[in-house]
Amino acid sequence: MKRISVLVAAVLLTGMLVIGVISEALAESYRDGVLLHISHGKDDPHRLLMALNMANMMAVDHDVLVYFDIKAVNAVLSDSENITFSHFPSSKESLTALKAKKVILMACPGCLKAAGKSKDDLADGIQIADKKLFFSFTKGRILTLDY
Repeated sequence: MKRISVLVAAVLLTGMLVIGVISEALAESYRDGVLLHISHGKDDPHRLLMALNMANMMAVDHDVLVYFDIKAVNAVLSDSENITFSHFPSSKESLTALKAKKVILMACPGCLKAAGKSKDDLADGIQIADKKLFFSFTKGRILTLDY
């Protein structure tokens, strides 16, 4: 009876070890994603540029999606001004760097409409928000930062 108990314990322990190793391997095979929600533009350049700077830093080793709504849609138009503040890279520099890193940049269609703009007014590389991308831009966990 004691031998059976030891054998059962050994099998259970081995099974738990195998499951733990497989779980760890699966977790490491997916990059986590960062969704940055930006709702301010030139009305609060610190918020806008800090968010863009954070997106650029995160894009080095994470999947990143940046979503612009409310007043931030005005910062991603083809004719928008280059916004600057303090030591941060400007809005145009930051957006160019994000595009080079293949970061997904999306604008809220309802907010564009409220601003009297359309998808045709967006700068190159900025797309209309696609709800499926909010969930599929990464296979890992999703961390959200709001600015």
